[in-house]
Amino acid sequence: MNMNVNEVVREYDLREKVYYIKGLDCSACARQLETVIGRLKGVEECIVSYITGKMHLRYRGSLEEVHRLTRAYGYRLQECGEETGTAVAVRRILRAAAAGMGLFAALLSLKYFPGLTVYLLLFSTIAGGLTTYRRAWVSLRQKQPDMNVLMTVAVIGAMLSGDFWEGAVVAFLFAVGNALETYTTEKNRRRIRALIRSVPRTAHRLQDGNLMTVPVEEIREGDTILVRPGENLPLDGEVIDGASYVTEAAITGEPLPVEKKKGSAVYAGTLNGDGVLTVRVASTWQDSTLARIIKLVEDAQERHVPAQRFTDRFAAVYTPAVLLLAAVITILDIARGSVWNQSLQRGLTLLLVACPCALVLAAPVPAAAALANAARSGVLIKGAAYLEALGKAEAIVFDKTGTLTAGEPQVTQVIMFAGEGEKQVLALASGLEAYSEHLLAGAVRKKAEAEGVKPESFTDLAVFPGRGIKGKRGKETYLLGSPAFLESEGINALPLGDIARMGETVIALSGNGKLLAALLVSDPLREESGDVVGSLRRLGIKSIEMLTGDRKEAAAAVAERLGFNEFSGEMLPEEKEKYIRLLAEKGRHVVMIGDGINDAPALASATVGIAMGAVGSPAAMETADAALMGDDLRKIPYVICLSRKTSAVIRQNIILSLLIKGTAILLAFLGLLTLWPAVLADTGTSLLVTLNGMRLLAYRASGK
Repeated sequence: MNMNVNEVVREYDLREKVYYIKGLDCSACARQLETVIGRLKGVEECIVSYITGKMHLRYRGSLEEVHRLTRAYGYRLQECGEETGTAVAVRRILRAAAAGMGLFAALLSLKYFPGLTVYLLLFSTIAGGLTTYRRAWVSLRQKQPDMNVLMTVAVIGAMLSGDFWEGAVVAFLFAVGNALETYTTEKNRRRIRALIRSVPRTAHRLQDGNLMTVPVEEIREGDTILVRPGENLPLDGEVIDGASYVTEAAITGEPLPVEKKKGSAVYAGTLNGDGVLTVRVASTWQDSTLARIIKLVEDAQERHVPAQRFTDRFAAVYTPAVLLLAAVITILDIARGSVWNQSLQRGLTLLLVACPCALVLAAPVPAAAALANAARSGVLIKGAAYLEALGKAEAIVFDKTGTLTAGEPQVTQVIMFAGEGEKQVLALASGLEAYSEHLLAGAVRKKAEAEGVKPESFTDLAVFPGRGIKGKRGKETYLLGSPAFLESEGINALPLGDIARMGETVIALSGNGKLLAALLVSDPLREESGDVVGSLRRLGIKSIEMLTGDRKEAAAAVAERLGFNEFSGEMLPEEKEKYIRLLAEKGRHVVMIGDGINDAPALASATVGIAMGAVGSPAAMETADAALMGDDLRKIPYVICLSRKTSAVIRQNIILSLLIKGTAILLAFLGLLTLWPAVLADTGTSLLVTLNGMRLLAYRASGK
C-alpha cells in the first residue's frame, strides 16, 4: 500500500481524543486501566477519571489496541456518554439480584432438592462474579494484580477447600458492593453533567423572515434566533428585540431572574421567562460560556487534591506488601502443621481485606462533589488543589474598582457656588460631556438623564485629555474638569477646598470666568462588601487588604469604611503583582480577588486568584484559578467554608478507611475473620466513604 508524505505525517501527528468509558465502576480499576493504556505503543498520555467516567488520550497512530484492551477489561469506549452509566448500574443490580436468587434457591434446596444445592451455589458464584473473573484474567496478563484478582483467588480457594457456600456468599456480596458503588458514582456523574442537559438540542433560526428549527450545531456567529417563553437559551448572544426575565442559575448560581432587554447579553443554558427574545448569536455552542464552564468543571476533576496524591502513593506500596504478607502467613501456617484449607482461607481473607479501594476513594469523591457544588452555585474552581488552598487562606487581597465597588461611577452630590440651580448645572455639564467616552462623563450624563434634564448645546469644544473640556455657548466660555484644570485656565478654585472628604472625585464647572458648581463623583461600594469583610474576619482571616490603581484619597475612604488592615492606592498592575508575590514568598497563603483582566499578573502570583464577574469573559476564566460567574462577593466566604468542609470530609474518609481496614487486617491475621465478612468490610467501607463524600453535593452556601 502506497502512502504519500502528507498521509505519513498525519499518521504520526500527535492527536487528542476524549471518550466516555461505559461500565467504569471501580476506582482502583480506573487507575489500573490508565496505567496499562498509557504503556501502549503510540499512546503519549492517558488520563482516566473515575469521577467523570472519561478517558483523555494524547496519541499517535491508531487506537485499535486501546479499544481492544479496554474491551478485554469489560468496558466500552464511546464518544457520547448519554446515560450509559445508568444502564451499567442497572445491569450490576440485576447480576447481584441473580446471585442473591441463586443463594436463596440453594437454601431452599437443602430441604427439598439437596442434590441441586451445589449447582445452585455454582450458578450464584458465576452470576455474581462473571465480570470480576474476566477482569482478573486480563489483570494477570497485564501483570497488574488488582482487587478482581484477589476476589477471584478467594472464590477459587473457597471452592477448592470445599466451602461452596463461602465462595457463593463472597461473590454475591462483592456483586452487591459493585452495584451500589456504580449507582452512587453514576449519581455523582449525573450531577456533574446536569449543566449540559439544560441546553436545547435545537434552535429557532430567523433567516429572510422565515423561522426554522435547526440543530444547535448548525447555528453560526451572527445568526439570529428566536427564544420563546419558557425555553432554555441554546447559545450565547445579544438581545436585539424583545424583553423578558431570564433565570441564570446555571451560569451564575443566582436563582432570581434577571431582566433582559435590547442590548442585554444572554447565555446558553439559562431559562427564558414569559417574554419572547430575538437574539443575535455571539458564538457557536462549542465556544459558549456554558461549554467553557462544563469543560473547566470536568478538567478540574482530573487535577488531584494533595491528599489524593498521598493515598495513591500509599496504596501503591500497601497492596503488594499485604499480598506478600498473605502468602507468607499461609505458607508458614501450613509449614507449622495447620489444616491446609484453614490456612488457605486465612490467607485469602487477608487478601480480601487488603484492597485499598476505600482509601483510593477517600479524597477524589469529596473533591468532585465539592467542585460540582461550587459550579452549581456560580463558582468555578479549576482543580481540587485550589479548592484545598482556599481553606488555608491567611491573607485575602481585594482589588477596589469593580470588585469592592460597583464599577459604575455615580454623581452623588452637586454643590452650588453660583448659577441658576442644580438642573441648570447638570444641563451644562452633560452638554459638555456629550461626546466623551470617559467613565466620569458617563456618570454625568446618566445623572442628567435620571433628573430629566436635557443637555445644553456647545460649540468650539476642546478636550484636554485627563484634565477637562472647554466649550462655548453663545458668547460665554464654559470649563468642566478637575480643580487643577480650572486653576490653569485662570479660574479661582480655592472655594472647592477639601469638599471631597469621602474620597470622591471632584468635577468643577465654571462659566464666564466664575466658579459655578462642583459635582462629586464616586464609585459606590457593593451592598455586600461590608458584610463579606465581616464574614471573612469571623472565619479567622486576620489579614484583609486592598490594592487599587485609584487615587490614595479614594482608597483611604473605602479602606476606612470597610476596616481593612492595609491598603495601597495609585498602584500599577506590575506593582500589584510584586506586592502579591512578596506576600506569597513569605510562605503565606494569599487569595487575590480582582477583575481577571487588569489584575491578571497579581491573580497569577497569588496562591489562588479569583476573577470577579467572569460570565461571558474567556480571558477572566483563563487567567484565574477560580472564577465568580456573577458579581456576588458573598461567594467568597461560602467557598472558603466549602473548602474547609471538604478537607474535613477527606480527613474523615482517610481515618475511617485506615481504621476499618486496620481492624479487619488484624482480625484476619488472628484468624477471627472469614471470607464473607471480609468482603462486607471492604465493600461497606468503600460505600461509606463514597456516601460521606457525596454529602458535599448538598452543602449549602450558608455554611450549614
